[in-house]
Amino acid sequence: MGSVAGNTRAVAPNPVSPVSTGRYAWWVNAPPRLPNAPRVPRLPPAVPVHRSPVRRALGIAGLALMGWRVQGNLPDRRKLVLIVAPHTSNWDFVVGFAAYLALELSATWFGKHTLFRWPFGPVFRYFGGIPIVRTRSTNVVTMYVDEFAKRERMVLAIAPEGTRAHVDEWRTGFYHIAVGAGVPIVPVALDFGSRSIRIFPPFAPSGNVERDVAALRGHFVPSMARRPGNF
Repeated sequence: MGSVAGNTRAVAPNPVSPVSTGRYAWWVNAPPRLPNAPRVPRLPPAVPVHRSPVRRALGIAGLALMGWRVQGNLPDRRKLVLIVAPHTSNWDFVVGFAAYLALELSATWFGKHTLFRWPFGPVFRYFGGIPIVRTRSTNVVTMYVDEFAKRERMVLAIAPEGTRAHVDEWRTGFYHIAVGAGVPIVPVALDFGSRSIRIFPPFAPSGNVERDVAALRGHFVPSMARRPGNF
C-alpha cells in the first residue's frame, strides 16, 4: 500500500480489555452463540468514545454474522479526520456502522439530507450524523474547521468519493478540513476481498493537495470494493 515517508507512523493495535463487572459484562467481548466473534480493539484513551456494552456487543455480533474483522487501531489523538473507502455499495454503510458500534467510537459524519427523513433522522443524528443539502452553497469546510476548534475531542468520518458511482477524482473537502483544523488524516479501508476493516497509520498533510491525495489513494485498490467496477 502507498504511503509517504515521514508522514506516517505505525499504530499498534490495542488488545481487547475484558469487562468483568456490569450488567452486560458476560457478552461484551463475545456475544452469546457466536464462538467466532472477531477480536475488536479498544480505542486509545484520547479518542472520543461512547462507552456502551450493548453497542459494542451488537457491533461485534454484526461483524461476526457477516464474517468481518477489524485490523489496526486509531492513533491516540483527540482529533482526527477519517477517510473511509472504497464506497461503491449500500453495504459499505452496514459494515461501517457495525464497526462503529463495535469500536464504541463517537464520530461525526456527513450524510445526504434525504437520509435524515423520518423515521431514520433522529437515529442517524444520535449516532453523529449531520445532514448536508448538496444543492445549497454551504461552506462545509469552514463549518467543520470551526467545529474542530470548538470541541475538545472530535473525529470526523468522510467518504472521499462522495458517491457510490465511479469517480475519477476524490472530493478534497476532507483534506482542506484536516489542514484547516491541523489534524491528521487516517485512511480506513472497507476491504470486501478479505472482509476486514483496515485502519492505516495516520497521515500528516503537507499542504500539497495533489501529492498528498495521491498518497492517500494509494492505500485503496479496486479489489477491496464491493463493486470493483465503481472504484
